[in-house]
Amino acid sequence: MKTNLWEAYLIKRDEVETFCDGYKNFLSSCKTERECIKYAVKQAKAHGFKSLNDLMKKNGKLKPGDKVYAINMDKAIVLFVVGKQPIENGINIVGAHIDSPRLDLKAQPLFESQGFCMLDTHYYGGIKKYQWIAMPLAVHGVVVRKDGTKEDVVFGEDGPVLAITDLLPHLENKEKEDKKDIKGEDLNLIAGNIPLAKAKEDKVKAFILNILKEKNISEDDLFSAELEVVPSGKARDCGLDGSMIIGYGHDDRVCAYTALQSLFTVEKPDVSTVCLLVDKEEIGSVGATGMESMYFENALAEIMNLCGQYNELSLRRTLNRSKMLSSDVTAAVDPIYVDPYNVQTDAHLSHGISFNKFTGHRGKSGANDANPEFIAHLRACLDKANIRYQATEMGKVDQGGGGTIAYIMAKYGMDVIDAGVPVLSMHAPWEIVSKVDVYETFRAYQAFYNMK
Repeated sequence: MKTNLWEAYLIKRDEVETFCDGYKNFLSSCKTERECIKYAVKQAKAHGFKSLNDLMKKNGKLKPGDKVYAINMDKAIVLFVVGKQPIENGINIVGAHIDSPRLDLKAQPLFESQGFCMLDTHYYGGIKKYQWIAMPLAVHGVVVRKDGTKEDVVFGEDGPVLAITDLLPHLENKEKEDKKDIKGEDLNLIAGNIPLAKAKEDKVKAFILNILKEKNISEDDLFSAELEVVPSGKARDCGLDGSMIIGYGHDDRVCAYTALQSLFTVEKPDVSTVCLLVDKEEIGSVGATGMESMYFENALAEIMNLCGQYNELSLRRTLNRSKMLSSDVTAAVDPIYVDPYNVQTDAHLSHGISFNKFTGHRGKSGANDANPEFIAHLRACLDKANIRYQATEMGKVDQGGGGTIAYIMAKYGMDVIDAGVPVLSMHAPWEIVSKVDVYETFRAYQAFYNMK
């Protein structure tokens, strides 16, 4: 087995801890796509990025060294640094997703049952339903009223939390005590228990509606809302040695954060560089804010136009000649559940950024399979920068597999490989990463952005 990266970083642990402190703050405050985009825009402006829409309205122009960002429906973003070479020669892209497995409130979520006001949910992405019960939960999101005004909502972080109840073992049906039998329709949150005395019916629900009314939110407004149920609480150090971070949403916000922060270090690159943060990967990259949409391609066309380099053929050549790191997490070998893994070929915590040459399932079904010429180029770039990395797969051949946005971008004919942080307890409400892997991934993306 390769050397644990902590052996190299113990002498400079301070820089690892400083970087990871910023990441923990990001992970604790950005639990939805919209919160991630607000953070990204604020940081981008502080680093000299300008809005693409504003430049288009002013008929502005872009030149090498300029920085620009484009937002897609407040749930995806493209950040671009113009390079010295013609864009048509290709660009270096690091693309991550900012959605994570969770529960969503339904369009009509409020109902009363047995003296409780409940919130009805629909799970999003690949979750183990039993992991979401009997734990503190919060609701983050936005409510949009008919007049177009918006109300950002956070319940369950600083004040009272919400929860989904569990059945005590004394009443458990022994034949169905396996918690994997939990039905999605039973994932309902307890919202309250106090009745509103003056209400004629559904008195507890009426009390909760009064709380919403204080924020000028009506029950009908919940139809035009986007409210996500997430674990309550902050990301924290994990382990007696503090070597790891436990938090919600490492998949894939750990790659989003490192991709973003590494882009902010790029100044006047030779090759144009792009950080791409997208939505909906956990449910197939569909919809207007997912990678399957045309938004990235359209934004790229507008940027090329402002650089005076746009025509349809140049756009196609740019996409075809580009190189991309599909920055998504992979599963780290778990010391408790070793059997599903191939310990020789799967990722290990604290051994650096993980490169998955191919993804897909079993016989590489649905995989992007990176070209060896591209991998060789990457190796030279990473070795020159003294980056520690792992060549990995995810699980045993007949058992493992997974999908990312890599295959979607590969449709353009560009070189793509999956590259990200190894994670323990992936898709659980609380996931675990190693601090040195987070920092080494930041350094790897930094090297890639500047790769010629």
